[in-house]
Amino acid sequence: MSITATELKLNLGKYLSLAETEDIFITKNGKVIAKLSNPYQDRVNIAKSLFGILPADTTLEEACQERLNQI
Repeated sequence: MSITATELKLNLGKYLSLAETEDIFITKNGKVIAKLSNPYQDRVNIAKSLFGILPADTTLEEACQERLNQI
């Protein structure tokens, strides 16, 4: 998403919330001058990629044991 610096000033709270899920590019005089982003987005993406990777009937202990057996 791209917004102007003026738009950011007028609606800072809104854009801080949006930055949790997407990058916000701030422009001034038609040029990008800054990017507002979530510093933990990589961690969020990694966690999301892991959902559903284990069968629902697998326990934490079984998953740990299987991981240890692979080493």
